[in-house]
Amino acid sequence: MLFPRVRAKNIHRWAGGYARHELSRSLVGVRARRARPRYVLFALCDHFEPFWHRASPARAFSRTATWRDQYPKLGREFRDSFGRPPRHTMFYPGEDYAPRILDILGELARDGLAEVELHLHHDGDTADTLRDKINGYLGEMAEHGHISRDGTGGYRYAFIHGNWCLANSRRDRRYCGVDDELAVLFETGCYADFTFPSAPHETQPPTVNQIYWPAGDLARRAAHARGHRARVGHRPHDRMLMIQGPLAVCRRASGKWRIDSGAIDANDPPTAQRVRTWVNRRIHVAGRPEWIFVKVHTHGAVERNAGSLLGDGGRALHRALAGYKGGDFRLLYVSAREMFNVAVAAMDGKSGSPLDYVDYAVAPAPVTCAKTLQWTG
Repeated sequence: MLFPRVRAKNIHRWAGGYARHELSRSLVGVRARRARPRYVLFALCDHFEPFWHRASPARAFSRTATWRDQYPKLGREFRDSFGRPPRHTMFYPGEDYAPRILDILGELARDGLAEVELHLHHDGDTADTLRDKINGYLGEMAEHGHISRDGTGGYRYAFIHGNWCLANSRRDRRYCGVDDELAVLFETGCYADFTFPSAPHETQPPTVNQIYWPAGDLARRAAHARGHRARVGHRPHDRMLMIQGPLAVCRRASGKWRIDSGAIDANDPPTAQRVRTWVNRRIHVAGRPEWIFVKVHTHGAVERNAGSLLGDGGRALHRALAGYKGGDFRLLYVSAREMFNVAVAAMDGKSGSPLDYVDYAVAPAPVTCAKTLQWTG
């Protein structure tokens, strides 16, 4: 009975990578404890889909307005070790362009509470059609002040693939169609992918609990399946970075075993136990173990999830995170962009406080207020 269950959960696809990570974790913990303080960088990446379940424009607007009206309350109630409020990254579906919604998200961005990046659901594309779609969606989002720029005005963005199907990850190649998707993403300005983990879905790559660079030819199908771990002293410039969230096989409070892939929803809200599980995966850039990266995800536009995240579930999350604001720990709320910047700074040999590097490589989008670095509590 055990093996069919393992296959049903696709555990056989990533068990080896998970075992290797768990074996190395205790050694990493010893090295990290020698450094004082240790920093927990926390990013909540939202697959923000207000049109979910074919919602009407009015309902999609209402879902978004709920975040505009209620999320600032959490910002006033909770701060990290540096006086900064929670930082929510809305990965907005490019195919659901809606000016009023992007303007509302811009209000949260101007207040230093959110940033907007690209989420995309697509199927049956080619590299050419995908490239045209992405450039079009980025242009529409940029009209509302979202999406960062490089020194020449080109777009720089973070990405989450809809249905987890990055680079034709599904066996049937549905919900994508483009083997060389990673190459197209990098060409159009993507600096990092935040899609994974996706377990127990079949698209979960064998590389687990890592920040890494896809290895080899980006034109091959699922080129992100394996790669080279990000480490101090080495930073490629010809591909985008993969930043994974925590994946753990652990026990629930009831004692039953579960797969925790860092997904937050109303039926599986954050708890102090889950937060400890995420932090204890010790995801980091090799050579900088004292900077711990925790990227979790949600689908926050849906009413039941919004009710939890903006209410008791969200407060439980931030109270648990507050446990990393004292002693040997410091808590830093970051957006996806800021998390990438700190990772790059680590690769470049930077140390000390990661707050110094939240704008290190990719600047904020035009709509994002400079207030993001000026919170004083």
